[in-house]
Amino acid sequence: MNCRVCPISCGTDRGKTSGACGVSGVKIAKYYLHPFEEPPVSFKNGSGCVFFCGCSLKCVFCQNYDLSRNRRGKNISVRELADIFKRLEGDGAENINLVNPTHYLNEIEAALEMYRPQIPVVWNTHGYEKIQSLERADKFVDIWLTDLKFIDPALAKRYTARGDYADFALPAVKFMADKPLNMREDGKMLSGCIVRHLVLPLAAYDSVNVVKFVSTLPESVYFSLMAQYTPFGETENFKELQRKITPREYSRVLDEAERCGLANVFIQNIESSGRNFIPDWDY
Repeated sequence: MNCRVCPISCGTDRGKTSGACGVSGVKIAKYYLHPFEEPPVSFKNGSGCVFFCGCSLKCVFCQNYDLSRNRRGKNISVRELADIFKRLEGDGAENINLVNPTHYLNEIEAALEMYRPQIPVVWNTHGYEKIQSLERADKFVDIWLTDLKFIDPALAKRYTARGDYADFALPAVKFMADKPLNMREDGKMLSGCIVRHLVLPLAAYDSVNVVKFVSTLPESVYFSLMAQYTPFGETENFKELQRKITPREYSRVLDEAERCGLANVFIQNIESSGRNFIPDWDY
């Protein structure tokens, strides 16, 4: 099958060779109960995360660099992927969290036909998505957990391989924001949308614009404002990315969230940055 599920639409037969994402077949780096997602997602037992390899964005600062560049990981079959869903559910996972799943849409659909867990399914994405692919995923996704990395195309062009990031991400986030919210009284999310944004050094101005955009979305949408940026990946040619963000930069974005009246906001402590939040990869 010629792959056209992401905005690049490279048309590669990923059963035989690597696409623009850098991978063929199904390749994962880890699966386990992850305790460090947003509270309604990790909840009590942890989110059943499956970390997929490869990525079409190729952010220079990627916190999961070894995965996105396909340096770590293990190839598995679709049947094995379905078995992993079943195993995580049996281990008490609060949900099945598909991390970086975009280019695996075809294989995930096939695995879920083999085994459909009775717990929520989370689509944990960078936000660079085609609406047509999201419409397919919406048939099985309960919770959209999406990044909104940039609005300024200059930042996208500087830090990723896709200068058109916002052209696709903004409509994609609007689509995901329409997912009805179902939050249990004890605080566990069963369905809904969480929009994440990582504040970058010298980019608080764009983060302010992200906050303004999020303020136009339905009130049921949760916003996760992250201060955890840690120099990682290929940042040696980007002097501004070789430091963590400052309290002043983060406060500027927090002030905008308050000014916009955002009600459902997850806020990280500025000390949250560090490599200890990056998992050890099993494969």
